[in-house]
Amino acid sequence: MAKLLTGTVDMTVGTPWKKILQFTMPMLIGNIAQQFYSTVDTIVVGRYATHGDNAIASVGSALPILNMLLVLFIGISAGASVMVAQYFGAKNRKALSITVGNCITATAVASLGLIAIASPFIRQVLVFLNTPENILQGCYEYLMISLIGIAGMAYYNILSGILRGLGDSFSALVYLLIATVINIVLDIYFVAVLKMDVAGVALATVIAQAISSILCLIKLSRMKQHFDFGFKYLKPMGSYIKTLVKLGLPSGLTQAIISSAMIIVQSLTNQFGEQFIAANVIIMRVDGFAMMPNFSFGMALTTYSGQNVGANLYDRVTKGAKQGTLMAVGCSTVITGVILLFGKDLMGVFTETTELVNLAARLMVILAVGYIAMAVTQSLSGIMRGAGDTMTPMWISLITTVAVRVPLAYGISYLTATESLPNGKKECIQISLLCSWVIGAILTVIFFSRGKWKSKAIK
Repeated sequence: MAKLLTGTVDMTVGTPWKKILQFTMPMLIGNIAQQFYSTVDTIVVGRYATHGDNAIASVGSALPILNMLLVLFIGISAGASVMVAQYFGAKNRKALSITVGNCITATAVASLGLIAIASPFIRQVLVFLNTPENILQGCYEYLMISLIGIAGMAYYNILSGILRGLGDSFSALVYLLIATVINIVLDIYFVAVLKMDVAGVALATVIAQAISSILCLIKLSRMKQHFDFGFKYLKPMGSYIKTLVKLGLPSGLTQAIISSAMIIVQSLTNQFGEQFIAANVIIMRVDGFAMMPNFSFGMALTTYSGQNVGANLYDRVTKGAKQGTLMAVGCSTVITGVILLFGKDLMGVFTETTELVNLAARLMVILAVGYIAMAVTQSLSGIMRGAGDTMTPMWISLITTVAVRVPLAYGISYLTATESLPNGKKECIQISLLCSWVIGAILTVIFFSRGKWKSKAIK
């Protein structure tokens, strides 16, 4: 049993749904643990910071900008996962070794460049987005500490992506659980004991993620049965960097588009005041857990598709896509039911302010059914990405975000504005997001069914 859990998973053999589930479960637990980072941050600042609800709002306003800063690494991670999965499936040891080394180098260069470029402009961006004055300093401190420690966050995401590409989702889980415990302890110490408020939350997360990335690196250095790990593989090689960019850029752009939309919508959100900002932060925390099965199945199916495409087993890819999507939809249906039945109880974990709990619960109900649509989108997009077609999911995200979500949010806000509601109805944010999810699922099914992703394997 220990060997089954800790070893790599060869997804080119065996019953597809069993292999997908075997790979997904550790990753799902890991993703849930990672979500605890943000959730514990919110609970701790909400209950122990000097001004709890404002501290929650500070973290929430900072997150869309932080997500934008991470898009480079999301792209590298996505490209690395696909390359590693396909080379692992093809049993190409040399290409696999060079890919791992080049990913490590690319991450170091990107981290240093981002710190140098972004740090002078953080405060100006917050002011531009109409961040309320009483939470602006907290947002600034959170973002600056996160930026300085961004290498730890980046390396964990990328190195765990490499481990997943190799079929090892368990090791990343163990390291993330260790880091989560450290994060919780440091959160409480920095905020409740040292009274560092929002800055303490950011510092705890940076330290915890740095530890998890170091553990991932040690694990990779010991996987010599699959590839070679040494300094000579750190030297950038043009063809591999080009493939990494080709595969990863669409995913990075996708996240950039989503993050840009979040920043634009955040400007609208800020106009509704601190309580609405705090309500949205609470919703995002619950949303993070609700999305975990979707993201987990999506990443599992990326690895599944990559390995089987590398082994030229396309019929097996199609069979796994159907079985994996059905499992993801089943999980999301259960989660939707839980949200509809216990929404207020979930929101009450984060704050004791009754009005805030009621507002967050009401808004969360709007999103609930959308998780089923996202199960379809994430699963089938994972198959396409694993096969090397990272462009199609990018275009779908572009359409649903730029052409649907942002215009709809501002449109509803404008059309529902009255003298008593000068910014319109607050529900505009959630309604626009739900519509973008549903349209995205429809488009994903259409493009997956066309089958052009089958011709995108790495040559």
